[in-house]
Amino acid sequence: MNLLDKLAAWLFGPVLAQLGQISTQQQLLLSNQQSILALLSQTQKEVTMTLDQLQAQVQQTTTVEQSAITLIQGLAAQLAAAATDPAKVQALADQLKASSDALAAAITANTPGTAPVQSEQPL
Repeated sequence: MNLLDKLAAWLFGPVLAQLGQISTQQQLLLSNQQSILALLSQTQKEVTMTLDQLQAQVQQTTTVEQSAITLIQGLAAQLAAAATDPAKVQALADQLKASSDALAAAITANTPGTAPVQSEQPL
């Protein structure tokens, strides 16, 4: 090794060593950044799926609620029309009990950890 090479190594050796450390740290940061981006991407997909599931559940619940409103309004109209005929009132009461029992059974079947609900008195 000649004098010029020794001088260059003495002058630039520490700088090259620090540049090597900087390069290693930069690669580590880049690797961490890629891991974080992958995690964020996965989290975004999961949140999107959860939001889609929530929107579907809200739509289903809204549909069921609207069906119940329609049923109640229909029963109210039928009761008003049958108010003077005891046989019609009894038929509507029987229909309402059957609907109530079916609704209670459906709710119980689709709700984990609940006991069956029984109607105690006929309407």
